[in-house]
Amino acid sequence: MTPFRRASLESADGHGAVLALDDGWRARVALVAPGVGRVLLLPPAGLREPRTWAVIDGQPRDPWRGAERSALFPAAPEATLTRDPAGLTLADDQLRVHIAADPFVLTWEQWDGRTWQRCCTDRPTFGYGSARRSGLTGHWQQRDEHDQYFGLGDKTGPLNKAGRRFRTRALDALGYNGESSDPLYKHWPFFIGRRADTGSCYGVYYDTLTECTFDFGQEFDNYHGFYRATEIADGDLDCYVFAGPDIGAALARFVKLIGGTAMPPRWSLGYANTAMALADVPDAQARIAEFLATAKRLQFPLSSFHFGSGYTSRGKRRYVFTWNHDKFPEPQRLLQAFRAAGVRTVANLKPCLLDDHPAFDSVAAAGGFIREEGGAVCLDPFWDGWGAHLDFTRDSDRHWWQDNLQQQVLEVGFDAGWNDNNEYPIWNEAGVTHAGGHPLPIHRSRPLHPLLMTEATAERQRALKPGERTYTVTRAGPPGIQRTAQTWSGDNTTSWHTLRWNQRMALTMSLSGMFNIGHDIGGFFGPVPDAELLIRWTQACCLVPRMIMNSWKADGSVNTPWLHPQATDTIREAVRLRLHLMPYLYTLMWQSRQQHRPVLRPTFFDFADDPRCWHDNDEMMVGSELLVAPVFEPGQRERSLYLPKGSHAAGWYDFWSDRYWPGGETVTVPAGMDRLPLFVRAGALLATTDTWDDKALTEEPSRALRYFPPPAGIAGLPSTVELFEDNGLQTGDAADGHVVHRFQASADATTLRVGTAQSGHWPLPYTQIRVVLPAGEQRRLELASDGIALVR
Repeated sequence: MTPFRRASLESADGHGAVLALDDGWRARVALVAPGVGRVLLLPPAGLREPRTWAVIDGQPRDPWRGAERSALFPAAPEATLTRDPAGLTLADDQLRVHIAADPFVLTWEQWDGRTWQRCCTDRPTFGYGSARRSGLTGHWQQRDEHDQYFGLGDKTGPLNKAGRRFRTRALDALGYNGESSDPLYKHWPFFIGRRADTGSCYGVYYDTLTECTFDFGQEFDNYHGFYRATEIADGDLDCYVFAGPDIGAALARFVKLIGGTAMPPRWSLGYANTAMALADVPDAQARIAEFLATAKRLQFPLSSFHFGSGYTSRGKRRYVFTWNHDKFPEPQRLLQAFRAAGVRTVANLKPCLLDDHPAFDSVAAAGGFIREEGGAVCLDPFWDGWGAHLDFTRDSDRHWWQDNLQQQVLEVGFDAGWNDNNEYPIWNEAGVTHAGGHPLPIHRSRPLHPLLMTEATAERQRALKPGERTYTVTRAGPPGIQRTAQTWSGDNTTSWHTLRWNQRMALTMSLSGMFNIGHDIGGFFGPVPDAELLIRWTQACCLVPRMIMNSWKADGSVNTPWLHPQATDTIREAVRLRLHLMPYLYTLMWQSRQQHRPVLRPTFFDFADDPRCWHDNDEMMVGSELLVAPVFEPGQRERSLYLPKGSHAAGWYDFWSDRYWPGGETVTVPAGMDRLPLFVRAGALLATTDTWDDKALTEEPSRALRYFPPPAGIAGLPSTVELFEDNGLQTGDAADGHVVHRFQASADATTLRVGTAQSGHWPLPYTQIRVVLPAGEQRRLELASDGIALVR
């Protein structure tokens, strides 16, 4: 490892500076957007990863060829440069960086509204270095032993990753341990740091597709003090720093930089089911038709069904874009039955062709697949055989994929594609990605393919339904997949242990910038869940954006709501709760797109000023109004939890009983099998449907506004909330295509006031919104409306 100890200034202006480092390297340091800084190390032979597919904020983008990395240095507004004897300082009104030359150290600071606070600082001995032999590039920054770290994608264990080491290599991690396994499916080199001395937060993102290792204090070295380390395996160090000072601001800046979050169609937020076993059996079409008939007979609110890849299988092998007509003699008839029942269908897709796939030779003859430098096709183990992966940076491969997606999947009757098994486990070091004629070795481009696979799926779906919002799913990928796809925590294992730790995984993914997420309810792999575990898992996931039962069990069992008949009604009630809260959940998804804020949040996200919330716990916020406290232990019929306190929370209400508790207390509440422990922030206005009619699925048209005012005599701040309405499908933001209600509420000792104003002109399916108060509330209610009628 050659350390970069000293720097000399080559050039500087109000936008940034270029510095010469040791061994012929150079560094560019800049402020590239308000509150966003960047450090790019330039190797003597030029960038190893000359293009980026993740960073698109404010830039024209070719989704297939990315953007020139070196060109992404726009001038940040109002950035200034000052010089002093100790070095240079670049600053805007939210972030500044001091550049010291000897030793070469960058110190980042953010403005908290009163003073400048340190975000992160390079290690003083040396903060950067590169290894000629391996190509590894390293970055080391100071840390305090009590600093906290969050993010890195679908990582396991407690939310605070301090003291652990992680890799971003993507693997097909069937049966992983939700508390300790690493790596998993995503390549996601972004984290949020929280300083122990000030409590302020900041974000750090390394824009690279190369495998990274992050050490948050597991490693110690006497000569360097406490530090954290990032090692990039033979790629480029292109590091972005995002100002907070709160965790939401740092996260929003990152998500904005990588292109924001797709707004999903409303139907995708309903309950879904799938199972490999149903599509794998010899009479698969009959078994799946039986599943649909059971859902109809039980009047279970099924919104979508996701077909496992068994529709393409012969034996254990899977042949993407083919149909096994012995198992599915009339696939169009089956899919039409789902459509007639109002149930959307999603098809499992795979990016690898086994070497005996009917199209293998023709794709290979056209120059397709990931290949070695010498031209030979890279073959790797895949589904009980050997196969080759499509190269989604090659136009011919991508067009072959999209044409077959259209002909064999979408035109047959499926609504959407589910991009699976796309971790690209190609370990042949000679493998090369075409990259539009600018070849990249596979170790620098592996995560790019699931991103482009997902883009290709979404693009063809948009082309066939140009006025309809696109829905697709991906299991793997880097930052950027959230622009088009929903994702999930992968092939989890059936156990109470997994149930508990999957919730933390969801929060970790949310703090990483993945907002449309979920889990396989009941566990994908392992034993069949008993009735109690299946109920509790359903309740824990009933307010998570992706709500799906997906499983593969050795005995052929399928996780369904009627797997245990004695549990079906209770599972139905959890789905009904979700549908009753659909106006709230749908608005949260819209806000995640507009404001780059997560749907699922740890309690410290909204209650950062409550020290207790920064301790590891089993609770979860859904938006800013709901606190969910699932049950994670068998036989438990009570739930103890801590209720946060803060300037905007005047206590909490039990959603079911309207009982009130002050914040800042640990309470024990009933947790019978019949319902999810759920709490509402005092002062909240909660948008719901006005009925519990689950037959309408996600489209129930009535609306009620449940107001949970602070009790008389308890101070509470005025509340403002939004309710977003459209037809659940359309694209675009035209004023005549949606309505946004903005509700305001305030309370005093005698009177409750609720008012609304609205924007947009979409014809609403309801003419009034009923305002509902807690049982026993006696204060006078005053209603004012500029738009839709509010009624008591």
